[in-house]
Amino acid sequence: MKYDYLIVGAGLFGAVFAHEMTKEGKKCLVIDKREHIAGNVYTKKWEDIDVHWYGAHIFHTSNEEIWNYIGQFAKFNNFINSPIAVYKDELYNLPFNMNTFSKLWNIKTPKEAQAKIREQIESLNIGEPSNLEQQALSLVGTDVYEKLIKGYTEKQWGRDCTELPAFIIKRLPLRFTYDNNYFNDRYQGIPEGGYTAIVEKMLEGIEVRLNTEFKEYMNSGADGNTFDKILYTGMIDEYFDFSLGELEYRTVYFEHELMENVENYQGNAVVNYTEREIPYTRIIEHKHFAFGKQPSTVVSKEYPKSWEKGDEPYYPVNNERNNALYEQYAKLADGEKNVLFGGRLGQYKYYDMDKVIEAALQMVADNR
Repeated sequence: MKYDYLIVGAGLFGAVFAHEMTKEGKKCLVIDKREHIAGNVYTKKWEDIDVHWYGAHIFHTSNEEIWNYIGQFAKFNNFINSPIAVYKDELYNLPFNMNTFSKLWNIKTPKEAQAKIREQIESLNIGEPSNLEQQALSLVGTDVYEKLIKGYTEKQWGRDCTELPAFIIKRLPLRFTYDNNYFNDRYQGIPEGGYTAIVEKMLEGIEVRLNTEFKEYMNSGADGNTFDKILYTGMIDEYFDFSLGELEYRTVYFEHELMENVENYQGNAVVNYTEREIPYTRIIEHKHFAFGKQPSTVVSKEYPKSWEKGDEPYYPVNNERNNALYEQYAKLADGEKNVLFGGRLGQYKYYDMDKVIEAALQMVADNR
């Protein structure tokens, strides 16, 4: 069979590209090494609860065009992301806002909160920050940093904040309003029926092969199929057999647990644990994304770790060394005449879901 495109990866980027190119009359074959479609936005039904199998995914955007685009494939509820942070026996609202500051310092007004933060920053006498710790302290002061940033960040990155470069935190938003809505975007919600159903609709009528690893498939002769072009959404360094060295990634592993006859475990969809001594970064209670009333609940603990071969890569480590190495791989990619590289792994860049869709649509436009 002759195809216009072999699309490697049935995640959001690959699915949008396949959907749009099929509308353009192109013949596409989609392959994925996993046993399911939808990549990391995969949701799985468990006791009638849509479980975000690879971590919480909350769709949010300020781009009306993207909101309308995703709305073709699902209705969205009105979920608002309002996470909670637990530090020892204390509980705080996120993002950092007047509810947070009131609990920290027993104050009521923005003026009091601003004065407290300013006082703490000035007492530290930090000049040009030389690491992440100094950068964070110079932005939010001691209390917010020690209780809500330090431990969580060190778990996420697997090293002390004093060993992390300052540029990782360019800013830390402080809100001097009593508003627990984590995102500022105009549009926000969770798709009714989960994200997998969205990708199923995108890939409707398109040939999809799961449990199919790209290199093995191509080396075995691709079943005699030929392709004019390839869209590759896997790790760019893996495509080139790590010939220039390995890019760094952070990954996450999950402990999913069904709690039978527990209607409500933690009272919120997302609860962060900011002490470094607690090994997981957060607990997700999935039913709260959909205001569920099921008699049982499903929770997931998230444990960050360094990526090793065989793990699922989640977050590019975009420090100076890795960005420079990626640029070398990008030059190799430019020499691959009939191969496109897309998504957070193919472009070594962290993307929110709306930006994934936007980038995929732009790639479609560039290849019409």
